[in-house]
Amino acid sequence: MSDLTSTISEMCKEFSVTPRTLRFYESKELLFPIRRATRRYFTKRDRARLKLILQGKRFGFALEEIRQLLNLYDIGDQQVTQLAETYKLGEERLRVMINQKNELTLAIKELEEMLKKGEKMLIQKSVNL
Repeated sequence: MSDLTSTISEMCKEFSVTPRTLRFYESKELLFPIRRATRRYFTKRDRARLKLILQGKRFGFALEEIRQLLNLYDIGDQQVTQLAETYKLGEERLRVMINQKNELTLAIKELEEMLKKGEKMLIQKSVNL
């Protein structure tokens, strides 16, 4: 269509997502491509939104949280509310991730210790690993 828009295949290639993913995000009102007959054309704004959606998903945000944050872009306060809400949710998510990391680190250590004990027992019983 133009340099300002991308087709679904171009978006898929650039962001390593499937067409189904883009259609799903569209159905959840996260993306708003221009529709011409059966074709979808994604604008520069859609590209920016998709980048933020994928980043939010990587950080563990729910799609509804992402949608609400993206919708704050247009409220007319130069994105102050959007930034503040994103920061608040980011802090909460970081706390959760740090707790998960700590729990996982502890579980890994415990499993390693159990495996060492199990290995010793198997060696004593002449079992090759």
